[in-house]
Amino acid sequence: MRFNECHEGDYRIFVGAVEAPRGDGYIAALVVNRVRGEPGRQREAFRDDSLACGYRWLSQADALNYALRRARDVIRREAHRLHC
Repeated sequence: MRFNECHEGDYRIFVGAVEAPRGDGYIAALVVNRVRGEPGRQREAFRDDSLACGYRWLSQADALNYALRRARDVIRREAHRLHC
């Protein structure tokens, strides 16, 4: 299991590569929190614990890269999906 985080504008992105249940790869997950606009308070805007319908990537790096690309895509192109 490996996690990473970064900022994108008003949002903090958390991505993860979680070992698949049978150990045959890694499942990507992401959480997007809104961190600006409400002083001292983060608010979850979007979550997907099983990206790409649970597709299994061969490496942690591939799963993390996909999750980060997907999070940035949601923020930039699908703002209507953010629950803030």
